[in-house]
Amino acid sequence: MSAQLQQRLLGELDKLVLIDPHTHINQLDPASHTLADILGYHYYTELAHSAGLPREQIEQPGIDPKEKVQRLVSKLADIENTVQYSWLLEMCRAFFGFEDDRITPANWETLYDTAAKKMAQPDWEEQVLRTSKLEQIFLTNNFDDPLTGFNTQRYIPCLRTDDLVFHLTKPETRTRLAKATGIELSGAASLKQAVGKLFDHFLSKNAKACAISLPPDFEPIRIDAASADPILRAVAAGKELSADEQRTLSRFVFWTLAEHCADHHLPFDLMIGVNRRVYEAGVYQGQDLFD
Repeated sequence: MSAQLQQRLLGELDKLVLIDPHTHINQLDPASHTLADILGYHYYTELAHSAGLPREQIEQPGIDPKEKVQRLVSKLADIENTVQYSWLLEMCRAFFGFEDDRITPANWETLYDTAAKKMAQPDWEEQVLRTSKLEQIFLTNNFDDPLTGFNTQRYIPCLRTDDLVFHLTKPETRTRLAKATGIELSGAASLKQAVGKLFDHFLSKNAKACAISLPPDFEPIRIDAASADPILRAVAAGKELSADEQRTLSRFVFWTLAEHCADHHLPFDLMIGVNRRVYEAGVYQGQDLFD
């Protein structure tokens, strides 16, 4: 491919207005405030940890953002061969006018201070969206998120359902579900009714998708209400389930969600093959394994 054709293709791509289909940002405070908000994301903390920076230094409670960045910068030289590092340089050049080839212990503080001033500007959020050519950003919202206080035409709600499918036996999950829907779980019928309430709420707030991450051993099988009902009654009574009962319950809830997605013409975003908390000593959001 000639250089001229490459530039032509890149030029056409650069004209596109983008929609980000999956993020984990806080819709009530979507823009970064310091470089610690960027370097503190697990893309970078995982790499710094793997390069030898102790988790306790990365996640020290109450650590000053500038101190945290200094600690993470100490390991950047070890991750310069990664695409994440190239993203960091590109962001710093595009948004903060960074001109050096590397971020080092000698220049990081000037970059930090420059970035902090830029991020403190009242229109910083708009600058990021305009420079990135982002029109809409899809969120990842807990099922009991009130979805208030933000522009749902820009930040698009998405119903995340992991807790419902895999953690419904936890009392706190059932309490959250009852508070969000006004329905106390008592059996299969009440579960279906509660899920319907959740969909009504999310759809009223412009939700455009439902999402879940699934472990490698999860097998989606349709479970009828008659089979699920005694299990849900046992859950409501606080009884402990067997492994087979837990699998049946997860399948029933998953299938119920899938049916509601089909009824409302919503995509069900599946992240398949995620083993949670494999690396117990890893950093936050850096403990999972994708099989």
